[in-house]
Amino acid sequence: MAFELPALPYTTAALAARGMCQETLELHHGKHHQAYVTALNGFVASNAALAGKSLDEIVLLANGKADMAPVFNNAGQHWNHMLFWNNMSATGGGIPARLEAKLVEDFGSVQAFKDAFKTAATTQFGSGWAWLVLAPDGKLKCTKTPNGSNPLATGEGRALLGCDVWEHSYYLDFRNRRPDYVQNWLDNLANYEAISL
Repeated sequence: MAFELPALPYTTAALAARGMCQETLELHHGKHHQAYVTALNGFVASNAALAGKSLDEIVLLANGKADMAPVFNNAGQHWNHMLFWNNMSATGGGIPARLEAKLVEDFGSVQAFKDAFKTAATTQFGSGWAWLVLAPDGKLKCTKTPNGSNPLATGEGRALLGCDVWEHSYYLDFRNRRPDYVQNWLDNLANYEAISL
């Protein structure tokens, strides 16, 4: 069965008032993410070793193998974006009490978490992602990955939040001001309500 581009959980205009314009969503979801899905399906169709495998299985199978780098990049980006769309909301930014308590326990404060996440996002050189993960030791941690990699591939923990810091995620809205995009994402777009600990 072929992989499919998931529908957005909101309209393409829904996040405009929160800092992500309709054109950004149309291009990012409809063009960029669709291209990853299309390429991934092409790789699966031409490689019997990938047939019938889940997305997670393909990411893990292709990870670290030079001859499968294109498969990994497209599978990873599909995986990342499926989380990314659900990590945003037109009513984002509010942190539920249970998550707030865990952030305070593991980072010292909500602001310290936001600072750590922003540092991960802004120090990722070039294309990549910033993540809030539930690490194997049960602690929340902020991390980053280059290009299409993710915490599934690195084994750093279960991804709870993933922020895309490829320029196509923010250039129409914030030009080259990645720190402003990330701060806005954390304060106004992040769907903390969807996080399950």
